[in-house]
Amino acid sequence: MVYELPSCLEVNNKSWEIRTDFRDILRILIAFEDPELENNEKQYICLFILFVDFESIPKSEYADFYKAAIKFIDNGAENSEHSPRTMDWEQDAPLLFPAVNRVAGFEVRAVKYLHWWTFTGYFMEIKDSIFATVLNLRQKKAKGKKLEKWEREFWQANKKICVLKTKLTEDEQAEKDRLNAILG
Repeated sequence: MVYELPSCLEVNNKSWEIRTDFRDILRILIAFEDPELENNEKQYICLFILFVDFESIPKSEYADFYKAAIKFIDNGAENSEHSPRTMDWEQDAPLLFPAVNRVAGFEVRAVKYLHWWTFTGYFMEIKDSIFATVLNLRQKKAKGKKLEKWEREFWQANKKICVLKTKLTEDEQAEKDRLNAILG
């Protein structure tokens, strides 16, 4: 029912208890962004974190469980549209949490439990914040839209928070460091 916050997922005609606290889902999303992990490792981590009784999941059904997990993470949406990457849960945390807290009316990190869908509801209502401004600018740039003068000035003055950092594998970072050392 749309009025209830799910605590279980139905997979292959069986109900499976899941972890629904926003912190657990953020751990999954952060793993998804880890360049050191292969896709199958990311999927495994997702299932391991989300499903309470992970050890009982038949390996042959991992794909079905993963599909159900992604649907839950996407707030129950079917075939959600994937757009260009415009945020990073780790990098943006210092901007994101104050904005979510303002919407929620309390410090979300201080509560013992907060359902993922409640957290994303707060997240979707963020406006009039530095985070909303940064996200809007990133979205405009990702779509190739021209920034207004004040937006260009804001971007230039705040590049450290506006530019999404590229996550490199250890090998890629070592090569980058080696080249930087050579080039000075």
